[in-house]
Amino acid sequence: MPRVLGHTDSRDPESLREGQQERARGAALSPFGDHPARLADMEYLSEEEFESILDEAIDQLPSGVTDELDNVALFVEDRPEDGNTHLLGLYDGTPMGERGISGLELPDNIFLYRDNLIAYAEDRDHLRSEIVITIVHEIAHFYGIDDERLHEIGWG
Repeated sequence: MPRVLGHTDSRDPESLREGQQERARGAALSPFGDHPARLADMEYLSEEEFESILDEAIDQLPSGVTDELDNVALFVEDRPEDGNTHLLGLYDGTPMGERGISGLELPDNIFLYRDNLIAYAEDRDHLRSEIVITIVHEIAHFYGIDDERLHEIGWG
């Protein structure tokens, strides 16, 4: 599966690190309802550490899940443009069953939201697991599976 990893924040890495540490200390008001403030339980993760965990997660994807993927890119962004703190990932594209036969479709994109995933995860193992779940969930949208069905089969 092709992937593009990049930092979308225009601040320098040191100020980003300070901003994430501030959010970690202030995370008692977690955006995840009943979940405790989880970023505070994990030290700051550099982009390289996150990429390493992402690589491990991609290696753990269920066999066959990427077999039919075509023209799909995986991007990691810090957070959604609209500031949504609950969104862990997003599929942006035309599901397989709705595609024309021209082959001229723009690439489909899967976005992972790094800050939200880190804030949701209890530790690195949980982060890796949530990345796997999020990627599978978004790939399922590529195949035309909706959220309701994903929840029914345990990938919601």
